This record gives sequence, C-alpha cells and structure tokens, in this order.
Amino acid sequence: MSGETAPAGRTLGQKLLDGIEKVGNKVPHPAMIFLALCALVIVLSAILAAFDVSVTYDAAESVPVPAHEIYDGGTDYPSTQVPPVSNYDHPYEIHQETTKIESLLTGDGVRFIFTSATTNFTNFGVVAVILVAMVGVGVAEEAGLIAALVRKLVRTAPAGSLTFIIVLLGVLSSVASDAGYLVLIPLGAVAFMSVGRHPLAGIAAAFAGVGAAFGVNVLITPVDGIVTEITNEAIGLVSPGKTINLTANLYFSIASTLFLAVVITIVTEKLVEPRLGAWTGGAVAEQTEEPDVSAEEEGRGLRYALWGLLAVAVAISLLSFIPGAPLRNPETGSLFDDSPFMDALIFLIMLIFLVTGLCYGTGARTLKGTSAVMEAITKTFSGLGGLIFLLLIISQFIAYFNYSNMATVAAVKLADVLERADVGPLWLLLGLILVTIILDLIIPGVIPKWAILAPVFVPLFLQLGIAPQTVLAAYRVGDSPANVITPLMVYLPFIVLLTQKYKKTSGVGTVVSLMMPYTIVVAIAWVLFFVAWYLIGIPLGPGAPVDA
Repeated sequence: MSGETAPAGRTLGQKLLDGIEKVGNKVPHPAMIFLALCALVIVLSAILAAFDVSVTYDAAESVPVPAHEIYDGGTDYPSTQVPPVSNYDHPYEIHQETTKIESLLTGDGVRFIFTSATTNFTNFGVVAVILVAMVGVGVAEEAGLIAALVRKLVRTAPAGSLTFIIVLLGVLSSVASDAGYLVLIPLGAVAFMSVGRHPLAGIAAAFAGVGAAFGVNVLITPVDGIVTEITNEAIGLVSPGKTINLTANLYFSIASTLFLAVVITIVTEKLVEPRLGAWTGGAVAEQTEEPDVSAEEEGRGLRYALWGLLAVAVAISLLSFIPGAPLRNPETGSLFDDSPFMDALIFLIMLIFLVTGLCYGTGARTLKGTSAVMEAITKTFSGLGGLIFLLLIISQFIAYFNYSNMATVAAVKLADVLERADVGPLWLLLGLILVTIILDLIIPGVIPKWAILAPVFVPLFLQLGIAPQTVLAAYRVGDSPANVITPLMVYLPFIVLLTQKYKKTSGVGTVVSLMMPYTIVVAIAWVLFFVAWYLIGIPLGPGAPVDA
C-alpha cells in the first residue's frame, strides 16, 4: 500500500477486513454503483407495486405549515441526520397512515423521473453545505492555518491523548450538525500525520466520533427537541397528558458520550491502526506543500487568527445575544428554537474559518493579495468536481427510493415482527435496538425512523411498565453505529475523496473496511452499557427513571 508498511503476521480479523477492502475497491466506481441502484429501485418498485404491497401504521408527523412546494423524495436539508430548525420547530401529531409501494414505471413515476432530476439535485442540501463550508475551510487550509493549529494541538495535548481528543471533539460536534464531517475529519487526518501516525486512522477516528456516536452529547442538541416531541405524541396515544422533557436522556447521553469516546479510542489504537501499518508518506506528497513558514511567522499568524476569531465572535454575539438581535427568532426571541442563528450555523462556521484563515495568511505571509485567496478557493472547488457529480447521482437514487416508499414499508414490517414477538421487556428493547441498526442502513436519518417506530414501541413499552425515556435511550443506541458504513450516508463520497489524498487506490471498500470495526464494537459495547444501565436502574435524566 502506498505510503504505508503493512505489518507482518496479519490476524484473521485483519485478513477479513483486507478482503472486504479488496472486494469493495474492485467494484465499479461509486457513481456506476448508484446508477445501478437507481435501475434496481425502478424495477423493484414496479414488481412490488404489481403485488399491491402496502402497510398501515400510526406515524408521527409535523403539523402542516406554509412552505414552498417540493417534489416527493427530495430533501432541502443537508445531512441524513437532522433537518434545519425551521423544519422541526412545529408540533407533531400521531395519525394513521396507509403507505403502498409506488411504481416508478407508471405514468406518474416516469414523469417524476424526468421532471424531478434538477429539483432532486438542487434540494439535496449536502451539496450547498459542502460548497459553502469549503470556502472557509479551503482558505484556512491553503493558508496553513489548519496545519498550524494541529501542530499547536500536538504540542500542547498530553502525550497519548491525541486520539481521545479527536474522537471526543467528533462526538461533541453533533451540536452543530454537519460541521464535524467537513472540519474534524480532515483535521483528524492531518493531526495523526503530523505525529507520524497513519492519516487514515485519523480519518477513521474522527469519522467514528462524528457518525457512530451521533445520537448522544453532553449538551442538549437540536435532535433532542425533535425526538422528544415525537415521543410525547406517541405517549399521548395511551396516556394523554403524560410527557417527557428535553433532559429525559441527559444522564445517559453524557455517560454514553464519555464511554463511547473511550471505546472508539481503543478501537482506533488497538484494531484500526495496527492493520494500517506504519505511515511513510506516499500519496500525501502529491498534495499542496505547506508554505515554508518560520516559527516567528507562524506565531504571528496564529495571533492574527486569534484576533480575527475574537472579532467574528464579537460580531456574532452582537447579532445574536442582544434582545431583538437579527439572528434571534423574530417572534419568540429565542436564540435556538426556530432561529436564524441555528439556520446560519454552516455559514457562520464558514465565516469563522475564512476570517481566521485570511488573518493567519496575512500574519504568516502565506497569502499575498486577493489573487492568492481566489486561487485557494478555486483550488478547493476544483478538487470537488468528481464529488459533485457523484452527489448528483446519489440525489436521484435517494429521491427514487423515497418516492417508491420501500424504506417505510420495510421499517413498518420489521416493527410489526418485533411487536408480535412474545418476549420480555429487556429482550424487546434489544430487539428495538437491532431493528434500528438494520433500518439505519436504508434510512440513515434519525427523525424518519423514530417517526415510524415511536408510535409502535412507546405505547407498547408503556403497557409493559417501561418508561418512554428508556425506549428513546434504546433507540439512540441503535441509531448511530451503522452510520459510518451505510452507503446512504451522504458524506460517504466526501470521506472516500479524503482517503484518496493519502492512499490513491482508496475506494468505498477502503472506508467500509476501516469503519466496520467501529460499527461492530461500538454496537456491542453500547448495548452492554445500556443493559447494565437498565438492570441497575440508574435514572436516564433528571426525574426520568428507567421504569414508568
């Protein structure tokens, strides 16, 4: 492998992952794979529709609000995880729905394929998120700020704690939704490489922190508000007036954050890094060389960057924290609930990196004039051409898949099987976790799955004496581990592109083989952690016992 030395005496597990990587990388280009999947969905939807496959179920749905019209199957929010605040700060209602498989080979289906192609892509918000965020990140990287910050982190971090710090930052980044994917994962690669460790291990560690532990944090995140509202609506089906609050899983979430950071750190250092072998350079030599900056110039650049950061922070504070400020909700005055501040997070992150990158480049003399800045942005965008085309294909596949309703039908069928299982509450909770993990491979979004599962399992467990907060905690355990291996993770192409910087032959197989140990170990360890928590009976949050 270019740039690395494979260790001798491969274990059986390492050989198995090597096999997964080889097979995965021999399949056609991801764009061709998703084109084939588009064709498969079209044909399969016609077959299932011909057999009149349908399901009837209770589902949580946001109360309708005025909105612009979009095609079914499209998405106007960036990630597979959380829509913007403006889309979820509305009450949810439980109502019965019947969903049938829609054929893409009917007149309506064919019209959808031909008329929605442009809209599917323009509404695929991840494209805009990447382009906006990479303006700032690209300037900061080309100026040398990212590398300087990593060197500073390495010099100041306690010895042996680099992996844990990267992973923990990744877990905590869920409070800002997509920021972790775009910022922390590249930073993980550079941080590991700066101390002679394999950059792919840094990518894996950061990706696992951001994705495999997405459902928990030490803070209340936007996703907590959504799943809590859906849970309360499901509770109302059997116990009107009973509710849980935003902190119902807080203790469990904080403990899981620290626990998973340790688990992911161990997986990185004991399983992933040994398999990759020693890093010797290789493909990274073809990347942009770091500017030749003296220690004095770097120090001055970091000081300028700090001043720029403080200036941006003051400006954002004036626009956010003063009563009636423009970034507050104009009706309620809230800073977080349905506010411009939350909707502007990606732009604010871009602005922070852009300003600090420009300040660093000025202080360190690595960016000379506006031409250098434009060259940095142009170079960043030119490297995203293949990714943008791939996202065009993926946006069509997701739209076709959503239009056909196959994911919803599969989710309801699995939920029905589990609901009818004649087992005890703990085994049902474990079954819910397993079903959630399986569904995550085809419905990565935390909200769509819970909107289907909550009306089924929350009332069921309430009747068995299991509190709704316990059901929600079990759902969190199952929702995240498979995020890092599902082909429907919209940032997977970005991760593949990033790995190719350090290993030319990288492909989907490389990423899947890197991340498979995290999915398996995190899932097992987190389930055991949940079982222990449940059996001991530790409250899941303030005033939120395990039992109802």
